[in-house]
Amino acid sequence: MYWETLPNWFWIIYYLFLFTTLGTAIFSVTQKKIKGLSILTIVFTLTIPIVSLINGIERMKGLNEFEHLVGQLQQGAFWSIFIIIGVLYILFWWVIFLLKNMNTETSY
Repeated sequence: MYWETLPNWFWIIYYLFLFTTLGTAIFSVTQKKIKGLSILTIVFTLTIPIVSLINGIERMKGLNEFEHLVGQLQQGAFWSIFIIIGVLYILFWWVIFLLKNMNTETSY
């Protein structure tokens, strides 16, 4: 194989996280809970893997995806900033989503 890549367990966890986020965000939109934030979460969840894949193709031999992302972030590449902001936003959305659901469950 020409390129280095991250281990399979990483990709399983990463895509499981993205699919879970996408499903939960869609559920949240249909339930009309934090609708605006959930729509933005859906957009990020769909675009982050696409942008990462497209820009990961051009990485140098011997670099895995994470090393390429960090290197491009240090150079100020827009796509890498987008990926970092997107992942941080998704983590923020999970905190909001879990806090809202914990408050809903305790109010019964």
